Amino acid sequence: MTRWGLIGASTIAREWVIGAIRATGGEVVCVMSTSAERGAAYARDNGIVRSVTSLDDLLGDPQVDAVYISTTNELHRDQAIAAAHAGKHILCEKPLAMTLDDAHAMLAAARQAGVVLATNHHLRNAASHRAMRDAIAAGRIGKPLAARVFHAVFLPPHLQGWRLDRPEAGGGVILDITVHDADTLRFVLGDDPVEAVALGQSGGMGQSGLEDGVMGVLRFRSGFIAQFHDAFTAKFADTGFEVHGTEGSLVARNVMTQRPVGTVTLRDASGENELPLEQRNLYETALQAFHAAVAGKGAVSASGEDSIWSLATGLAVVEAARTGRAVAVEPGL
Repeated sequence: MTRWGLIGASTIAREWVIGAIRATGGEVVCVMSTSAERGAAYARDNGIVRSVTSLDDLLGDPQVDAVYISTTNELHRDQAIAAAHAGKHILCEKPLAMTLDDAHAMLAAARQAGVVLATNHHLRNAASHRAMRDAIAAGRIGKPLAARVFHAVFLPPHLQGWRLDRPEAGGGVILDITVHDADTLRFVLGDDPVEAVALGQSGGMGQSGLEDGVMGVLRFRSGFIAQFHDAFTAKFADTGFEVHGTEGSLVARNVMTQRPVGTVTLRDASGENELPLEQRNLYETALQAFHAAVAGKGAVSASGEDSIWSLATGLAVVEAARTGRAVAVEPGL
């Protein structure tokens, strides 16, 4: 059994990750919050035995085998490197870091320590995206040519905060949502992005110069192109993901979400057919893979290398939106 310490008393841990850890045979034994009052209340409300206020206290606990990092983005690097040095396996929220140099340092520390490093890119665990990946690999749409990702949502009030007003913490829609699009596209296509163009938008929610909407296009190694629309401001939008090929199209609806829902339809010369989906909690799929990797019996859903690719893509989109130029995606791997 893998015993977990939470670095950050976060909403996502409370809503999704604690339950997924427990459902897949793990145990949450400690939570760290810089506020003793918040940490104690969080531990009590979520059935966690111990709360601490310092990273050293959590990492020095011999009962902790792995950590889940869900603090703000600028803190990820130092916390993950310290966890690796302490011999703890690491599941980190996306984006892995604020810069590619920091992300590479995290990956190097994990490799040197011989610990598992994974990123919580939950969407690649969706039954919908796995069915799309399998259909493409089986040649059911011929040669993939283009995609459309619409991931414009409304950021609920309890999640707004730093995402809308703290550039230094990695706020803004690109490092929050576009990185998920990039990872999902790589996963589904088995292809890597090489270039980005984009336009950012300030629709009234983002502060301090942070974008709350973005549209753009990614070009991939194969010549495949993908259009994306991400936003925090779309109260009534549906999400979706379409992949169009020479012999067919995959049309997925309501799939860019944390919940195990949505549909995928294959359209080809024979007509329209809905693909069967074995829906399961996305985070439980991720934690099951993580626990297997810790036991030496499998691989994580999204590796450190995967998260460097998504970060590199997100940073290229940020730069493209800022400059109006096409920007190369250069992960340095």
